[in-house]
Amino acid sequence: MNTDQIKALLFGVAVGDALGVPAEFSSRQEMKQNPVTDMRGYGTYNLPPGTWSDDSSLTFCLAEALARDFDLYVIAENFIKWYYQNYWTATGNVFDVGIATKAAINSLNHSGGITPDKAGGFRDTDNGNGSLMRIAPLAFYLFDRQIDERFEITRQVSAITHGHIRSVIACFYCLEYAKQLLEGKDKLIAYRNLQSEIAAYLSFRSIPQSETAKFDRLLKGNIYDAKEEEIHSSGYVLHTLEAAVWCLLTTENYRDAVLKAVNPGEDTDTTAAVTGALAGLCYGLENIPQEWRKQIARRHDIEDLAERLLLYLQKKQYLCQTI
Repeated sequence: MNTDQIKALLFGVAVGDALGVPAEFSSRQEMKQNPVTDMRGYGTYNLPPGTWSDDSSLTFCLAEALARDFDLYVIAENFIKWYYQNYWTATGNVFDVGIATKAAINSLNHSGGITPDKAGGFRDTDNGNGSLMRIAPLAFYLFDRQIDERFEITRQVSAITHGHIRSVIACFYCLEYAKQLLEGKDKLIAYRNLQSEIAAYLSFRSIPQSETAKFDRLLKGNIYDAKEEEIHSSGYVLHTLEAAVWCLLTTENYRDAVLKAVNPGEDTDTTAAVTGALAGLCYGLENIPQEWRKQIARRHDIEDLAERLLLYLQKKQYLCQTI
């Protein structure tokens, strides 16, 4: 693991997010009439090019916590600081926040004694993409851990804002894909590996078939054969995960993957952020267009965060080797 891999993931998220911010909530028809082809600004939120949203902010809040060590309370506190104190925002202001995420952060801030992994909703309707959009940096911390620990820690971090098992599985799938890409696996080979490995693990954990069946397009089918009209871009967690994997598998570079994620419209920033995390790991930092990276808000702060996270990971690895 090296600095460029961490930067590839963090900038992969931020660039995808920033591409999607000006077009968020646009319909598919509107996007076909005016597709995104480059970094642009203003639009939905009237913000300059390179401005990223809550997707990246909460991703960086998680990475910032992990640069110190894994502590669920520190992660949750960073989320609270983001919402109430504009911590790790692009412009000094929170301008986008999901309903479930806002409710969970309010619970953490005002309900004394609640543990972070009980703050997120557990209902069937609590399956927005708010934990999936920020989960990617956890891949670095989980990389050398056993699968049971990977799943349990993923569950805890997702549940800070989204506790339903469907959101947890979506986050777990994304992180397992990221792990395989970090190991240097081809993206299609990784996809095939996950079909057997994740299906077997979910069965081992006795997760209800009614839930695992919702992932059949990923775990049993060939998602890359789906037509664009069969891929949805709403804020539903499963739609976002399927769209991100579809965009990754049906393109051959970072630029095409994230633009393909933005142009169906709707939840453009989140779809592109999740796609960007995987595409960044798949193709590497240098494949993320330099002209886009240069426009990203707080670029130097993101680079510094990546370097600090690597230092912690190297220290952790050294301590494990000497024990």
